[in-house]
Amino acid sequence: MSKIIPFKAVRPAPDKIGLVTCRNYDDYSQAELAAWLNFNPYSFLHVINPAYAHSQKISWDKRFKGVALKYKDFKTDGIFIQEEKAVFYVYEIQTKKQTFTGIIAGTSVEDYQNDVIKKHEDTLQYRVELFKDYLHQTQFNTEPVLITYPDSVEINTWLLLKKQSEPIYSFSTTTKEKHTLWKIDTQSDIDWLQEHFENIPNLYIADGHHRSASAEVLFEQDKHLGNSNLNYFMSFLIAESNVKIYEFNRMVRDLNHHSKEAFLEKLADNFIIKCKDQELWKPENKFEFGMYLDGVFYALFYKHTIEEVSGTSSILNNLDAQILYNKVLFPILGIEDLRNDERIDYISGKQSITSIKQIVDEGEFEVGFMLYPSDISEIKALADNNLIMPPKSTYIEPKFRSGLIVYEL
Repeated sequence: MSKIIPFKAVRPAPDKIGLVTCRNYDDYSQAELAAWLNFNPYSFLHVINPAYAHSQKISWDKRFKGVALKYKDFKTDGIFIQEEKAVFYVYEIQTKKQTFTGIIAGTSVEDYQNDVIKKHEDTLQYRVELFKDYLHQTQFNTEPVLITYPDSVEINTWLLLKKQSEPIYSFSTTTKEKHTLWKIDTQSDIDWLQEHFENIPNLYIADGHHRSASAEVLFEQDKHLGNSNLNYFMSFLIAESNVKIYEFNRMVRDLNHHSKEAFLEKLADNFIIKCKDQELWKPENKFEFGMYLDGVFYALFYKHTIEEVSGTSSILNNLDAQILYNKVLFPILGIEDLRNDERIDYISGKQSITSIKQIVDEGEFEVGFMLYPSDISEIKALADNNLIMPPKSTYIEPKFRSGLIVYEL
């Protein structure tokens, strides 16, 4: 049984919505960031990047206090307004290739702790603690956890009906996306939605494992204060079939002292290797891998399509990212720590293969590997069996606009 709640959100004033919201802070280059900060006084970037935050000598504590003060300024100046009552939202993102529709709601920390909300990624404790401190100091969050639920004809029909009503926001961005938001504030709709989610046995985190873990740590730290808002964290709930999962491709700086010929010979133990020369080849099926080495593309076909391991461990060992690690990255290239080894880097599958070719040709990396993206069934199977994906296995869309909806603690 999954519990969701409406909440009294803070959101941009309707006349400023297109100016306030922004992409994730890390998505901006320094030049883009400077331009938005210089020419758009309404951008939420001013909140998450207070005027002095660029200084490397500023402590995290002072940075977070600066964020909190700037957020209060935005509320005082009427850039942000607060809902008078607790509500849900229906949110639609239209990109060039796909339309995503989901529900913005509060999800339960207790459900997270009891594994009703399931995870498939590991977290880094220092990042969990850092974001927990951020939430504690700023007392707000505008980055929802992306959570999937099983496809439901009833919920899909309800969403279609709600989208026929007048939205509170409809705006486009400089990335050529259209964003539309509907407020769900009638008690009958709120009750209906909560009852339907109560019949869903499990929800699955698609993106936001550190944010949900931080919410749990903050709850345990401050629950004695009696603040009921800490019992929940903001989530964007979307049907399984509506998420888009991209792979993360791997770039390696050297061949671990192997010659090209020796490296290919070792690969042949586990892969059928086909030279594709200059063809921009990428995997078309599971158990297929692309490789770019010394100006040439290769197709690698894994020889063992069913891992000879019984039990739940076979689920992980048949994951393409794990196969590449088990058979190539660790034993041949000597990369043990996928998170921290400086010899490996990652590039999302949203970028074209020519990006990998260009990066390798520039000489900083010697070889690039292209993977076939995982699907939602693999993610769920891992989560159901308490297994963890290798780092940087998936890049999942949609991505939420920062500053669109604020959950206050």
